[in-house]
Amino acid sequence: MLARYSDPQGRLREVLTRPGLGGTVLVIDRDASTRGDRRLVAHLAADEPPANAALICRDYLSHSGGRLCRSLTPADLSLAPFAEGHHDEPEANPSDDGELLDSHGHAYQLLASSEGIAIPELRWHRVPSASCDGDARPLSLRMVIATLESYQPVRALTARAVSLHRHNKRLSVSTLRSELDRVNTSPIVLNRGLREAVQKALAQGTSMNEITNRCGRFKRDSRGKTYGDTSWLARRVGLHPNPGENDPTPWVHSDVLALIARRGLGISPREVELG
Repeated sequence: MLARYSDPQGRLREVLTRPGLGGTVLVIDRDASTRGDRRLVAHLAADEPPANAALICRDYLSHSGGRLCRSLTPADLSLAPFAEGHHDEPEANPSDDGELLDSHGHAYQLLASSEGIAIPELRWHRVPSASCDGDARPLSLRMVIATLESYQPVRALTARAVSLHRHNKRLSVSTLRSELDRVNTSPIVLNRGLREAVQKALAQGTSMNEITNRCGRFKRDSRGKTYGDTSWLARRVGLHPNPGENDPTPWVHSDVLALIARRGLGISPREVELG
């Protein structure tokens, strides 16, 4: 038992944990008298600290206006949280030449660039391919990952190149190493897994308004009516572009990802994180 509270109708409810499959932990909100009307607050991975359940419970109870969760289903009790929707890598498609191809047929490759510098520098480039003409141009590692909407195999190829050439005095990998360090430590992460989870929830009948309400994101119209800020959700998961931009962003802050996953969808953030 984690906590008890009264809902707006004065009915006593309780938040508790119960074991899930494979050492996972489910945080459940239910009616205290009937033990029915069970709702899934969170599904924690087996390797998460036990204290996380109490932290999630406190956060859940602190948002009385948006304290909404989906109903607990039999599948929640019989499946590990990452059994479905886990994103295996690599995601990018290699061409016959070993280049990485995006969905538009553009190719990406690590090449030495010597333009304007004394020592050639190894960088990612967008290169001409069978379906796309043009000149090779350098791109940052972050831009390649964003275009492919996948960390792998781009990150693995980059790490291997940095390790292979770290002592090479005729080829610099300093920029590539810095870019890799920034990607590995940045709190800004890809939102593709989160977007797919939101789209799955929508296909199963959950509305955008429900998800944003659970996240505590609201708007008020001219008549004073409050409703979920669905445009905020659509922008964060990459369904709609941000104001002033033409294309949706592939990025989201890890804190926002965790908020939408835990409170909006009732799943662990690990289920929608890309490795």
